[in-house]
Amino acid sequence: MEKVLFFASESPSRQMLLREAEIPFVAISHNADETVCDWDLSLVQLVSSIASEKMAHVRLPDGVDGQIAFVLTADTLSQDIDGKVQGKPRDREDAIAKIKSARDGSRLCTAFCLERRVWSDGAWQVQNRIERAVETRYRFCIPDEWIDIYLERSPGMRASNAIAVEGYGAQFLQEVEGSYSTIVGLPMFELREALSEIGFF
Repeated sequence: MEKVLFFASESPSRQMLLREAEIPFVAISHNADETVCDWDLSLVQLVSSIASEKMAHVRLPDGVDGQIAFVLTADTLSQDIDGKVQGKPRDREDAIAKIKSARDGSRLCTAFCLERRVWSDGAWQVQNRIERAVETRYRFCIPDEWIDIYLERSPGMRASNAIAVEGYGAQFLQEVEGSYSTIVGLPMFELREALSEIGFF
């Protein structure tokens, strides 16, 4: 049977990374409540726990006996220089504050959870699970007079820390220490390794 990667993310940026890497996938949803995670954890622990929470609540279609499915979830959060964890902006005012804060540099972590499952006895059974969390530091500098147009032309309002470094936002990414794709939303090198390890390729 053909192997399928079910990706529980509606993020256009993450889906773009998979398409560009020619990794076939089927987008699915999840009903995880991220607020139940412990937001007092360290950045890496928190992001990892959210990716795991999403995995526990993916909505997979039924399979047939012996069918193998690969399931992927991911989450991204930033942390400013004061140590405050930054998620997606609440509103435009919050987005502007996050953008200005990112000029001083930010720490970002993307975590993913990958499972290999088999359909047996009328349900999906987990055969293997891999979790990875990758940290990156970056500096994103948008002059005040460019913030409005950036928010209009980029997916910043839907991005962690209001920062979208792909597309229109690429011109404001001053420096990266680590993985560019991690900032976009998936650490592709580590994901490829995990997919190989779990038997997807």
